[in-house]
Amino acid sequence: MLPTSEAGRQMPKLSEKKLCADSECSNAILIARAVQDYYPGDCRFIPIRQGQLIYVYAMLRDRGNLFWAGSVQDSYYGQQEARIGHFPSSVVEETHPLMPASTEVETTNWDFYCN
Repeated sequence: MLPTSEAGRQMPKLSEKKLCADSECSNAILIARAVQDYYPGDCRFIPIRQGQLIYVYAMLRDRGNLFWAGSVQDSYYGQQEARIGHFPSSVVEETHPLMPASTEVETTNWDFYCN
């Protein structure tokens, strides 16, 4: 049986390092478009629907950059609350590069905290 809520829990780290555009990971690296739906397994991840735009802020370094961190942008502003979370890089295609991911940053426990 799964817990009813994972809010307020520290979840295991997906990576020790991430690549970002800056040391704060506050600037988007690229815009990507979802090529398929993604239903997250836990609260570290964000749900994605095919066709949605995602602003990517970080690429996790471990495990071959399998996971990225970003924010989903819905087709209508305000339709979905903006939230940064992780998702598999395989469910999106890069559409617009914005800034190079040239800054390596150590992840913290807050990167994987569920609130």
